[in-house]
Amino acid sequence: MPLTKEKKSTVLTQFAGSAKNTGSIEGQIALLTERISLISGHLQNNKKDFSTHRGLMQLVGKRKRLLNYLQKHNLTGYRQLIEKLGIRK
Repeated sequence: MPLTKEKKSTVLTQFAGSAKNTGSIEGQIALLTERISLISGHLQNNKKDFSTHRGLMQLVGKRKRLLNYLQKHNLTGYRQLIEKLGIRK
């Protein structure tokens, strides 16, 4: 089940500041994290869905690249974001 418009707008307002600010790094990372959690739940029920697993690995890689970019350019924002999202413990 993909993310709904309402869910996307709430995630963007929470992390990017505005629902229309879809280009912000923090908003993109938050949306990817939501999609990753949805796909992870799907894969727990469907263990042999290998094409979805590949897509999940691509999303994780994209999020990792965005997090590395954010870490290099805005370290305090990076630390705040990973604390809010609960990733990279």
